[in-house]
Amino acid sequence: MNQRRMRQYVHDVLVKSEAVIYVILGLLLSVTSLLALVNASLPIWQGLRHGGIATQTLQILNDLLVVLMLVEILHSVRISVWSHVLVTEPFLIVGLIASVRRILVITLQVAELTKGGAWTGETASVIFRDSMIELALLGGLVLVFVLSIGFLRRYAPMMSSEETPNMISPRNEGDEASAR
Repeated sequence: MNQRRMRQYVHDVLVKSEAVIYVILGLLLSVTSLLALVNASLPIWQGLRHGGIATQTLQILNDLLVVLMLVEILHSVRISVWSHVLVTEPFLIVGLIASVRRILVITLQVAELTKGGAWTGETASVIFRDSMIELALLGGLVLVFVLSIGFLRRYAPMMSSEETPNMISPRNEGDEASAR
């Protein structure tokens, strides 16, 4: 085997290995997403049967947002497998969802602390101050994610339809509607 054929062989093996790893990763993410969805739905059904869903709202919301992040990661893996390009936007969306998730969790936790009437003293003021600082930072992070996604959608080069089957890009929706 000459050196060129050897390089081509190694390249082919690595490409096939990468595809197998992506498939396994996609399957594991799918199973994890389904299990997380089942885990999030059980308290909903139990709460509906017993009339006590309000006490578990924070946990249910947290679990559902984790499922949404897993699905976005799965989406980015699917795009990467198809186009052999690492797409940035799904990761920004996952970061946005994680930031919003944390904002909601902090807000609900602070609301729970204030309900019990135990929101007094120096410890409470420290918790409140730290929560407000974290909320401000997360708000700034959400703004950065939203602006980044907007800039990507506006200025990033679009993939051709052959590279992204079964996907509708924001810029091509009007073109497809007028073609019908």
